[in-house]
Amino acid sequence: MTTTTLDERIAKPRLLDRLVVRPEIGALLGAVVVFLFFTLVTDQFFSGSGVATWLDDASTLGIMAVAVSLLMIGGEFDLSAGVLTASTALVTATLATRAGWNVWLALFASLVFALAVGAFNGWLVLRTGLPSFIVTLGTFLALQGLNLGVTRLVTGTVQVSGMRSTDGYESAGFVFASTVDVGGTAFQISIVWWIGFAVLAAWLLVRTRFGNWVFAVGGSAPSARAVGVPVMRTKIMLFMTTALAAWLVGSINILRFASVQANQGIGLEFQYIIAAVIGGCLLTGGFGSAIGAAIGALIFGMARQGIVFARWDSDWFMLFLGVMLLSAVLVNNAFRRRAERVRR
Repeated sequence: MTTTTLDERIAKPRLLDRLVVRPEIGALLGAVVVFLFFTLVTDQFFSGSGVATWLDDASTLGIMAVAVSLLMIGGEFDLSAGVLTASTALVTATLATRAGWNVWLALFASLVFALAVGAFNGWLVLRTGLPSFIVTLGTFLALQGLNLGVTRLVTGTVQVSGMRSTDGYESAGFVFASTVDVGGTAFQISIVWWIGFAVLAAWLLVRTRFGNWVFAVGGSAPSARAVGVPVMRTKIMLFMTTALAAWLVGSINILRFASVQANQGIGLEFQYIIAAVIGGCLLTGGFGSAIGAAIGALIFGMARQGIVFARWDSDWFMLFLGVMLLSAVLVNNAFRRRAERVRR
């Protein structure tokens, strides 16, 4: 009688092993816990209006977190992402309300501006070899100064308003700032943009050659360059993707609220990074998930609005944020080590 032993290289992986290699699994578990907790603590959280509220809160953060996650997987950071959302909104609003441009033309001009900033960030990082943290911090300060200085010069204040009376506002507002009725509850169109952006980013990461390049340059740029990966082009495109997301969020905000403050968006860049880390991205690059970053933003939205629904002091949100960040870093490192053992 003979027995055969199945080669471990072709053995079907266990379910646990298949789950462990997914960067977003920790964020998914965290989202389930947060959802169940606030559903039990408050009655409003799981109502139609409650769901619409925390999804809306998470949507624009989620768009940016997804783009930032791609950049972090590629081994870089962008500290100018938050203030760039305000910059693009200011460009759109100023051209539409002060120069009399059609809103769609103003949106195109602000898109070109955003992509130029992203390309400049990427080019400067690659050409100088300086850390992207330093380069984009400089861009952050420059944009902050431009936002305040130019807005005050043009309007005499630090705010641009009056979008609702501009040519093309209605059609642009329908695309970027309308609502979708679901079961009698109005959900912001930004939620659709968020889901679509996350799905597209996830597909690019796991199904395309560009996604392979992103993981390669984040893991080791010299090694990636040695096997023919266009490192400079890949990283510049990642910075431009972050800028594109900033333009999208800025467009949603200016068309929804019809006004923009020059100091808007400052400080949000850290929330984007934290959401990406909660979603499974490592600060060292080469590991992460776009879907995980979207889930990280969802956790933000649920926690922030859940605290409001529970009538707690909003200061507790910062404690939650700190605990979630530290927990995510520890969990991500543990999952990565386990995933490396499974892949061997």
